Amino acid sequence: MIILGVILLLLGWLLSISILYTIGAILLIIGIVFFVLGSVGRPVGGRRYWF
Repeated sequence: MIILGVILLLLGWLLSISILYTIGAILLIIGIVFFVLGSVGRPVGGRRYWF
């Protein structure tokens, strides 16, 4: 999710499409939150591990 957020963020910035930029930023933030929650051992969405 973090990688997808970065890709959409860059595409939105390079192509000047604001909706891609916005969606990319949201996905990046959600991905970072999930990563932090998962790294401290807290289950995310009822699952302890995401593969």
